[in-house]
Amino acid sequence: MECKEIQQLLTGYADGEVGIPQAVEIERHMQNCPGCRAEHATQVTLRAAIKRDMTYFQAPDHLANRIRAALPRAATVESSRPNWYWNRLSLGMALASVVAIAWSVGLYLSVPSPSDRLAEEAVVGHVRSLLSEHPVDVASSDRHTVKPWFAGKLDFAPTVYDLTAEGFSLIGGRLDYLDRRTVAALVYRYRQHVISLFISPSKGDRSVSPSTLTWQGYHLVYWKLGDMDCWAVSDTDPVLLAKFKEAVLVH
Repeated sequence: MECKEIQQLLTGYADGEVGIPQAVEIERHMQNCPGCRAEHATQVTLRAAIKRDMTYFQAPDHLANRIRAALPRAATVESSRPNWYWNRLSLGMALASVVAIAWSVGLYLSVPSPSDRLAEEAVVGHVRSLLSEHPVDVASSDRHTVKPWFAGKLDFAPTVYDLTAEGFSLIGGRLDYLDRRTVAALVYRYRQHVISLFISPSKGDRSVSPSTLTWQGYHLVYWKLGDMDCWAVSDTDPVLLAKFKEAVLVH
């Protein structure tokens, strides 16, 4: 895809309204295009600011009375319009208000939550790696080879887990992008299933609920480990993914 086509899709991408194939193409393009990457960051920041700063409240009953009291008094001369005209006009205005409110509520509810957005980003990163000719940047089953590879590439040192005894074979590691920052992605295999484990420093205000999510047929598990956030993503069943989480926690 060219920049013009990508930028036309960025709004839908930020809102979670594009399919996985398009999302993968957009992610792949942005890796090598600073302009589109900056435009996406601007849209995400604006979207988050609007959602964060908008004020929602239910107007109290006395507010309507104050508004009526502030309106100019009606002329004493009786209007030539029949009563049924004003009744219909009032009904029409009420219906228009209901439609406007329903549209606004629907628009608000359609905005993905932070949990949904993170789940989508994690799945896109996982799928993108599966479609790539090189799903890992450093290919090794030795954690003592994978861990040093991250040195100097991240501002933190991710722990690389040897889970061979639990049936999860380490394939290697790579850099990925999640929650607007570069993160470590460790890749494991369990039989025919590939599991991506994303690790990044925890944010103090992070609250992901529920901790187990499903997006586009992929299962995700989120947990905190010390001062790190961990996301595990795979197409395997949730029970096996929970087993993977427990294997990480005991190491």
